[in-house]
Amino acid sequence: MIRLFVYSFVVVILASSCGRKQKNTNPSGKKAESTLLSEQSDSILYARGFEVEHHDGYIEVNVRDPWNDGKLLQRYLLVPRDKKPPTNMPKGTVVMVPIRNAAVYTSVHCSALAELDATDEIIGICETRYIIAPKIRSLIKSGRIADIGESTAPNVEKMIAIGAEVILSSPFNNNGYGAVEKIGIPIIECADYMESDPLGRAEWLKFFGLLTGRSALADSLFRATEASYLQTKSLTSNVAHKPKLLTGMRYGSTWYVSSGESFMAKLFRDAGADYMFSDFKGAGGTPMSFESVLNRAIHADIWLIQYNSATDMTYRSLRADYPSYEQFDAFRNRRVFGCNTNISRYYEEMPMHPDYLLKELIAVLHPELLPEYVLRYFAPLED
Repeated sequence: MIRLFVYSFVVVILASSCGRKQKNTNPSGKKAESTLLSEQSDSILYARGFEVEHHDGYIEVNVRDPWNDGKLLQRYLLVPRDKKPPTNMPKGTVVMVPIRNAAVYTSVHCSALAELDATDEIIGICETRYIIAPKIRSLIKSGRIADIGESTAPNVEKMIAIGAEVILSSPFNNNGYGAVEKIGIPIIECADYMESDPLGRAEWLKFFGLLTGRSALADSLFRATEASYLQTKSLTSNVAHKPKLLTGMRYGSTWYVSSGESFMAKLFRDAGADYMFSDFKGAGGTPMSFESVLNRAIHADIWLIQYNSATDMTYRSLRADYPSYEQFDAFRNRRVFGCNTNISRYYEEMPMHPDYLLKELIAVLHPELLPEYVLRYFAPLED
């Protein structure tokens, strides 16, 4: 249970318009490799974690170190697969694009590739038990995609055996990649979960577009997400009452809450919530004791929880898990909403589609604003 929580928490915790250039694609939406570098991607509008520079013969993507201001985590030099790397490139990790035979560590990045119709480029996935997307599950079941073990200790021998050419991973502060670093496969560190703006995280789809040769599609999908998010956000611009919101649960002796500068806290604000921990500094998560959470949020109007279970959680099972939960007003007033991530695509969809979650939150917090909306992720707990 703790292992599952850590995975889920990282996925969650883990911000003017510019001129846009037209792009040419073939009817299938896929770009010919030889024209990959002639198509300029959109300007980066919200993301703070990476920047893109186009050069003659390659694209330079600089991924900023989210833990050290002003420093780079990685520099990637994207070279068309049908071209030789230029001799004048700066020092960095060369990646031949479009990528092929990718080993992917997280369901989030599998979903990003699926958004771009690039699931055929996936050859192995860590922790396949967390994959819900039907198409990817089908490929796993057929053996087309291999299970390469835990993301914290992937099966290096299997990655080599299946012919992995590139690895997509989420970096963690001061953590290396062990034996994986010694086999010479480019490791692409996707630090999207460290963005503090929901649209900033979603904008990493443009990076995946560059990697897969689908920049035009990525730009188009992001623009649709941006428009949907901003339009949905406008629904709460004049709300008179902002319900007090509590999120999460205790695991062991710790209750992690999203800090006030996190992208989840921004989502809560945009949804018209009075988030009970909005004053906490930082863009990650803050560990708290149960007593501290209770003291601050006992009178919260609504409580949102995520859990993974073969059966849906109820007030009875929530109380059985920890009897003191019933001290919260939201429990007493039957205002707890649960998302069962065993069957919900919450973690797969939310990073690249914050507009989906924003609409969901507004429907829970201000149902009068979306009277016809059918909940996608959360459901009221039953007795």
